[in-house]
Amino acid sequence: MKLLFTLSFFLFSINSLFAQNGLVKGRIMANGEPLIYASVGIVGTRLGATSNDKGYYEIKNVPPGTVEVGASSVGYQSEKTSATVSAGATVVLDFTLQEISSRLEEVVVTGVTRATEVKKSPIPIATISKKEININVNSNIIDAIVKGVPGVSATTTGPNISKPFIRGLGYNRVLNMYDGIRQEGQQWGDEHGTEVDQYGIERAEVVKGPASLTYGSDALAGVINMIPAVPKGVDGKLKGDFLTDWHSNNGLIGNSLGISYNKSGWTYYLRGTQKRAHNYRNSVDGFVYGSGYREYNVSGTIRLDKSWGFSQLSATLYDNLQEIPDGSRDSLSRKFTKPVLEGIQDDVKKRPLVPENDLKTYAIGTLHQAIQHYRVYTHNQLIIGQGNINASLGFQQSRRREFLFPTLPDKAALFLVLNTINYDLRYNLPTWHTLETAVGVNGMYQINKSKDATDFPIPDYNLFDIGAFVFTKKSIGKFDVSGGIRYDTRHLTWNNFYTGIDAAGLGQRVPATFPDASLQFPEFTHQYHGISGSVGATYNLSERLLFKANLARGYRSPNINEVGSNGLDPGAHIRYQGNRDFVPEFNFQKDISFLAYLKNLDISVELFDNRISNYIFQARLSDSQGQPVVDEQGNLTYKYQQSKAQLYGGEFTLNVHPESVKWLNFNNSLAYVKGLNKNDELIEQYGNAAKYLPFILPLHFRSEVRGTLRKSVGPYTGIYARLELDTYARQNQIYAVDNTETPTPGYSLINTGMGTSVKQKSGRVFCQLFFQVTNLFDKAYQSHLNRLKYFEYYQASPTNRTGIYNMGRNFSAKIIIPF
Repeated sequence: MKLLFTLSFFLFSINSLFAQNGLVKGRIMANGEPLIYASVGIVGTRLGATSNDKGYYEIKNVPPGTVEVGASSVGYQSEKTSATVSAGATVVLDFTLQEISSRLEEVVVTGVTRATEVKKSPIPIATISKKEININVNSNIIDAIVKGVPGVSATTTGPNISKPFIRGLGYNRVLNMYDGIRQEGQQWGDEHGTEVDQYGIERAEVVKGPASLTYGSDALAGVINMIPAVPKGVDGKLKGDFLTDWHSNNGLIGNSLGISYNKSGWTYYLRGTQKRAHNYRNSVDGFVYGSGYREYNVSGTIRLDKSWGFSQLSATLYDNLQEIPDGSRDSLSRKFTKPVLEGIQDDVKKRPLVPENDLKTYAIGTLHQAIQHYRVYTHNQLIIGQGNINASLGFQQSRRREFLFPTLPDKAALFLVLNTINYDLRYNLPTWHTLETAVGVNGMYQINKSKDATDFPIPDYNLFDIGAFVFTKKSIGKFDVSGGIRYDTRHLTWNNFYTGIDAAGLGQRVPATFPDASLQFPEFTHQYHGISGSVGATYNLSERLLFKANLARGYRSPNINEVGSNGLDPGAHIRYQGNRDFVPEFNFQKDISFLAYLKNLDISVELFDNRISNYIFQARLSDSQGQPVVDEQGNLTYKYQQSKAQLYGGEFTLNVHPESVKWLNFNNSLAYVKGLNKNDELIEQYGNAAKYLPFILPLHFRSEVRGTLRKSVGPYTGIYARLELDTYARQNQIYAVDNTETPTPGYSLINTGMGTSVKQKSGRVFCQLFFQVTNLFDKAYQSHLNRLKYFEYYQASPTNRTGIYNMGRNFSAKIIIPF
């Protein structure tokens, strides 16, 4: 912690070394009116400002010399112009921005070493803005990203636990990041969600493909970078927003308050959020017992932007009480039952029915997870001539407890504490003849400890990662070429870990000398190494027509569950068995894309072929009679396997926005991925049952018609209405060995929504309103990646419906009040 504050203090103090600077000011207009809260900045620095309610801005402390000034706002074409600034002088620059529909000019920071326009990157990168996140009302940020980015899906355990998949790959193959810091929270677990405040995210950037080059292990499938808001208001004025969100299906109530203050380059930002929900419902199961939750978030940032660069110190606190669905029910009525006894006394078939009051209460039940995630980090940039040094350092702690004993409500079945230090240092060299090069080193140090609990699915361990890379890009005529190479090493170790039984018959961690002590995790030390890299190019047929091609090799070392697990994950109702002989995964992915952003429509075609060696997946264990291996509590056993694999497919989007009908948008997307198991020995033994990879989403088609009024109606502006068709085909290409997966019928959902902004007489926005109905016709369906689909205690059901179904009809309303 001292190092974090020392580094920030060092960079803050550099400001005193600089001489007298100048002032740049002016006004930003659009459609003949002042553009409020537009961003203006000195290109290549963090110096900037935000236009006030009359469109005026001021940038102070601009160093003397020739500078490039850029103005931008969401939904408008960015503008840049050059100016010469003299010491103590004032330069007046006015901007007039034009509305745009193209995303080619969007600037991204994920998967690249410095801010880059989408059209210049051969790597498939997609973005989702705050506006789209608000329009696609969801229970968590991952579900919002799934809605907005074709090729991204999620495995779910109820409405608040979603784990992202990119093109058929998930878990530790998708690197989740928060503001550029990798998210570490025991993400190997099926029922472990992403510990992020959904209301505090300003935008998200998704890299679809290996991104090991800049991030190291765990970015084999891609990266999802959730970027929080660090708003820039008018100097000396408090700015903020209050948000309230309500969902009818599970009674979700969400409230969030954010405030910010800017003065002389300093930015202060604080946000607090609370969410609570009772059990969700559908037309088959009624209210699904064990799906409620209560979540609290606090985040804050202090930032200084000056001509020498910037320094930022941020902290987040996440606290969630998340109920754990059990899935037990009465065999005839199919009503949910609840456990009231422990161990062998707990007969699943004799459990009492859940009282009606317990199905609609906001009180958290005895069976639940308690998750706390704390994070503090600093981002810093020091400008040196035409280059810059970027340094990031962060600490995060994940505390995860699972309570599963109805008669011992304070006894944790699982209690893991994970401490992680993240570090990243990179130098962006000065641009030389359009050649931009960066070198860097990054990684993490991690310690995991098990506390007082009864089950121990993974051992205590120490992990150290370090990787170095070089990345370069250059514009050559109509070509933008980029590529690089990286080397990683990971050291993983743990000591002997003994368990035993206490006087109450429950598991406990014990010393080696304890009577009847069992060595559950023998000591282990291993070093993993990997080389990754990429090379690609964008061919600009014109400003609006692009071809892209990219070749990338990714690297991922086995995670702790895959290599070290040997016990029950109580929340998942699964016993895992790892394999300490596993070697790292490597993949070679080929991407080719065509993008056309035309006057009346946008077209994108993105195709990929991904070959993976040493692919790790879990498969259900069976005994010699072909019956599943089940313990005395009915928990299944899964063992990790390793083989070759291939995934291929792509995404197609067609967005129509006729110039002659400016109020209309007709947006369509199609995503498909096929996953093939290349383990010849397994296929020879099990035939077609082993042909495909598990957890592959079927063909997904999404179509939306959206109409937006171009003129205001009284105080209402930006009025829109939308109608959406969300269709998933049947998935019967499954990994069916030992019934690891079962086929899933196809389904179509109809969603609709509308919204508007309400303006005051001064022209400032008083509030934003969003209304949405998902699953309008209350369709009963199960997503193929819904884990609750497999929560079933009986071989047959009187309704011919087994497992738990997804959420039924849901009406939601969101109000955002800026101030």
